Amino acid sequence: MNDNIAKRIEGLDSFKLKAYPVEFWDLFGQKGLSVRVTLSEMGPALLSKILNLTEAQSGVLNIVFKIADEKSLLIIDIKDLKSMINYVVENKEVYEPQYGAIAAKSANTILRNLLTLEDQGENDFFGEPALDLNDFIKVDDSGCGVINILDAQKLSFSPEIYSSFLLWMLSSLYEQLPEVGDADKPKFVFFFDEAHLIFDGMGSEFLKKIEQITRLIRSKGVGLYFISQSPSDIPDDILGQLGNRIQHALRAYTPKDQKAVKVAAQTFRANPEFDTADVISSLGIGEALVSVLDSEGVPGIVQKVNIVAPQSYIGPVDDNLRAELINLSEFKEKYLEPVDNESAYEILAKKINQSENIESEVPPAPPVSEEALSEAGPDSQNQQNESPSLGGFDLGSILGGGQPAGKRAKKTSQQKTVEKAATVAANSVAREVTKGIMRGLFGQMR
Repeated sequence: MNDNIAKRIEGLDSFKLKAYPVEFWDLFGQKGLSVRVTLSEMGPALLSKILNLTEAQSGVLNIVFKIADEKSLLIIDIKDLKSMINYVVENKEVYEPQYGAIAAKSANTILRNLLTLEDQGENDFFGEPALDLNDFIKVDDSGCGVINILDAQKLSFSPEIYSSFLLWMLSSLYEQLPEVGDADKPKFVFFFDEAHLIFDGMGSEFLKKIEQITRLIRSKGVGLYFISQSPSDIPDDILGQLGNRIQHALRAYTPKDQKAVKVAAQTFRANPEFDTADVISSLGIGEALVSVLDSEGVPGIVQKVNIVAPQSYIGPVDDNLRAELINLSEFKEKYLEPVDNESAYEILAKKINQSENIESEVPPAPPVSEEALSEAGPDSQNQQNESPSLGGFDLGSILGGGQPAGKRAKKTSQQKTVEKAATVAANSVAREVTKGIMRGLFGQMR
């Protein structure tokens, strides 16, 4: 225990060091149990934000997901989505009358952006087994809640994924949890560190969504704490929904810093005994300004308080200890290793293979012998050169035209030979047409 902590707990008889149950998680599976989300669960709206898609490109992505739902093709991971995009583009003439234009250029942009995601390691993030949020809301044998630590060191370099994942998590909790009203204490509490990463570059639609969730999720027994250097990092609409506020020291060395201090002071209900802005700049270690909601739901007057030091380990966790705790986790077998179940990629690949196998079973057209061609004589060859042909044979002869009906009644041996050769060619054409029909049918099925 260092001197600062010893000084802070001096005179606190109730303070004692103790251990707390903890689970380590990591979206990239490196410093915790893997946190995975299926692309079907994430949905096209959030995925469009991650991929930085335009409105037109987002429209194509929505069509892809819609078609996948109609055909019961699960889009679990990136390879599933790639297969679905290729399938929709290859069969766009089938779907465009119903869904509108499916631009190949937009589809290619989506595919390129997916490749970028794969290069950044996000391929491990999308997949199964998907995270069951009920595993976050649990207690140990003594009835105490478990601390879930999501490693965000690498995640902080991918703010789009960070914000989208957290928004997905909050949305999922709101949809799954029952209403509990104004509970005495929450069943689950989020602490979002580096909260500015969540809101940087977030469009108005997503800000509105997270503001709505922040306002409503309290009735589901979920508490939210956004942690950042300054209240100005939090959008005003969301900041206005946060009832409890804890402000540590802010130093004002520049005009911009001074403005941030004034903004932070204005977020509190003023205390007539001191100037809030002056106190913020002079707070020491373990001191903070705090305002909480009273029994009537009204923000209380800001107070200067001392914060009790943490009663557990302070500092970065040792890699060996982290690995030992992960190995002891009850969720190790459930989340550690990825599972690749049958989904859109496998189903579409299977249909393509079936189509190719059926095509390979169609026998090739037998070649027309040189003897048959020679017996046809030069007159027939001249006639072939004068009219549209298919495989060297006059289309008029193949289809029964080109001569008056009376003359067609008298057939020479050469004419009979030509007709025989034409029949062979016609059969070859029929086989090719059949193969084309089969490709079309299976193309619609893929």
